[in-house]
Amino acid sequence: MEGDKKYITGEELKQHNKEGDLWISIQGKVYNVSDWAYEHPGGDVALLNLAGQDVTDAFIAYHPGTAWQYLDKFFTGYYLKDFKVSETSKDYRRLASEFAKLGLFEKKGHITMYALASIALMFCVVLYGVLCCQSVWAHLGSALVLGFLWIQSAYIGHDSGHYQVMKSRGYNKFAQFVAGNSLTGISIAWWKWTHNAHHLACNSLDYDPDLQHIPVFAVNSTFFNSIKSCFYGRYLDFDPVARFFVSYQHWTFYPVMCVARVNLYLQTFLLLFSKRKFPDRALNILGILIFWTWFPLLVSCLPNWPERVMFVLASFAVTAIQHVQFCLNHFAADVYTGPPKGNDWFEKQTGGTLDISCSSWMDWFYGGLQFQLEHHLFPRMPRCQLRRVSPLVQDLCKKHNLSYRSLSFWEANVWTIRRLRNVAQQARDLSNPVPKNLLWEAVNTHG
Repeated sequence: MEGDKKYITGEELKQHNKEGDLWISIQGKVYNVSDWAYEHPGGDVALLNLAGQDVTDAFIAYHPGTAWQYLDKFFTGYYLKDFKVSETSKDYRRLASEFAKLGLFEKKGHITMYALASIALMFCVVLYGVLCCQSVWAHLGSALVLGFLWIQSAYIGHDSGHYQVMKSRGYNKFAQFVAGNSLTGISIAWWKWTHNAHHLACNSLDYDPDLQHIPVFAVNSTFFNSIKSCFYGRYLDFDPVARFFVSYQHWTFYPVMCVARVNLYLQTFLLLFSKRKFPDRALNILGILIFWTWFPLLVSCLPNWPERVMFVLASFAVTAIQHVQFCLNHFAADVYTGPPKGNDWFEKQTGGTLDISCSSWMDWFYGGLQFQLEHHLFPRMPRCQLRRVSPLVQDLCKKHNLSYRSLSFWEANVWTIRRLRNVAQQARDLSNPVPKNLLWEAVNTHG
């Protein structure tokens, strides 16, 4: 006791770090979110990954100012006795506060309107090309346009998942439903489940699902030890099949990206029809059913099977641009093992991300995600503001001697292939024994 306050230490807080006994600290106040974890809009994984520690920086990054009022009902009455704030965190919080005062989290510009209009226009072009044209070149062109439509729809789904792109929460959910589930066939619920975990545990080999691509890819030789995925709850076995694929991953990277969409469809179905609890299951299933109604019907309108196969493969191949981009942002960056820590939020985000430098007129092409570090530090910030805040983020990195890496698209590809090649060469060392083969990994691994 110290006056009227009750205190616990950081070590005591760490003991409450599991499902059913989940405590966190925000600005030194301790909260019990054990019973509320599954109702958390960001999912229970986000809370479980940071359980038993101070999560102030992550809370500031993901929540608007209005969220603070909801914390009192979870307050345990305890304060963190050894609560300290690093100089980096102080500067990060100060910067976030300044951005909020300037209204940068609310000024969304007209990006969403332009994106939705372009998506509607591209969809009309695709329908016209398939239904009203007889030329095989028109059909191929329609497939390419459809691929770009899917890329832009994914950006809208991404934006609406991070912040409210529409005027109300209901309209925002509708945007997710249309741009995500119905147009792309990828569940927004699946995306939230994996994407929030990725943001919180950026480039953790055992906690970040966006790095767990065994048996197809491995970005670090640590995967050779068949480490356990704390996200999927199973071991990522580095068996003979995985060794073979990883040994040639620098050659297979781009071909796999051309069909990576198939795995996203598979992961969507695995989640939607699993026993896992997540919000809006029925709505997500409805959206997926809409996609798997209009897309096969559209393909069936093509005159013959060769053209149908060409149409599907060409549209998938275009989306490889986006899949590659996602990999460029993280594959060649720093990695670590273990859960994320709330007191080095800024450091982990800088270490685990790479920016892609480009002219402002190309921002639409990258969906704002070329400013990957800025997005990771301020995930609620609309993409139209990321270029504006980038110099301030660079200054903060320089002040605290942290890396800020911004590469051209070509350089980022070189770095990524070099990383994959280095790991592939290590995988070819036959002196390392591998366990028995598990072919299920080839089906059940998020890619």
